[in-house]
Amino acid sequence: MKHLHIDSSILGEHSASRELTAAIAARWQDAVPGLQRQYRDLDSQPLPHLDGSALAKADPAAAAEAERVMAEFLAADVVVIGAPMYNFSIPSTLKAWIDRISVTGRTFRYTEKGPQGLAGGKKIIVASTRGGLHSGAASDFVEPYLRFLFGFLGVTDIEFVTAEGLAFSPDHRVKALAAARAAIPQPLPLAA
Repeated sequence: MKHLHIDSSILGEHSASRELTAAIAARWQDAVPGLQRQYRDLDSQPLPHLDGSALAKADPAAAAEAERVMAEFLAADVVVIGAPMYNFSIPSTLKAWIDRISVTGRTFRYTEKGPQGLAGGKKIIVASTRGGLHSGAASDFVEPYLRFLFGFLGVTDIEFVTAEGLAFSPDHRVKALAAARAAIPQPLPLAA
């Protein structure tokens, strides 16, 4: 089984989303013998934002890196994504990664009946962190966006581990992270 771990927080060792993705990854590592783990840090090694040159594959090195990103995603059975909320949405580096995996003919296609996702059969667990309280509110553009996007790509097994109100106080941060760690799902066999 292959596990892809993506972090996008700019906060390094102070990152709540990195703390949660590490806990999720450790739970899978402990539960699944022989788990093959791939790690990508979008802060320390950001992908360039998609532009016309990248779309045209004008730079062979950039095209090769985009293909590596796609191959990592397609090969993964489980994808753990750290998605902190920045200005009510995801970090731009995570969006740049999403632009590399959202490719017609590879992860989705259009048919006469509408779009069809081609990247199903994997599980995605998102560690979502927020300074305020946004779950279920109009201000939450993280969870609805990621659910829609990965569903569009054909992934239906998506879980969120969310810690909110992290900026309220140090005590609230500790409690919110403890509750999120307690909510980390147990690794289960993937649906065929």
